[in-house]
Amino acid sequence: MNYWLMKSEPDVFSYDDLVAKGKAEWDGVRNHAAKLHMQAMRKGDLALFYHSNIGVEAVGIMTIVEEAAPDSTDETGKWVAVHVAPKEKLAKPVTLKTMKADPALADMVMLRQSRLSVSPLTQAQFDHILALSKA
Repeated sequence: MNYWLMKSEPDVFSYDDLVAKGKAEWDGVRNHAAKLHMQAMRKGDLALFYHSNIGVEAVGIMTIVEEAAPDSTDETGKWVAVHVAPKEKLAKPVTLKTMKADPALADMVMLRQSRLSVSPLTQAQFDHILALSKA
């Protein structure tokens, strides 16, 4: 199993929106590195849902339910999307400030490449963020 962090602006699409829909296409990603990460996702992988720009915090866990396929919002055919479903809301959000201050997360891709909307996590990083949400 692989672990990911996927960002969305909550005023555009929030974790609560995903819960209401039950399943959604994660579309609109227009970055080559993020595209490669999405192509590496496998059904059953877990991803942290991260609210960017507003809140800047991890708020929930999603499951990848469909692997990369053409993005329905892309007329060029160059970009991909995956489908995700909500798994659970975090007990409490884990803020970017908390992540940046934690030495256990110093090597997180998102902290080194902050503009990347889809990035991998190690299992240790994923588990650590979950533990922070319960602290």
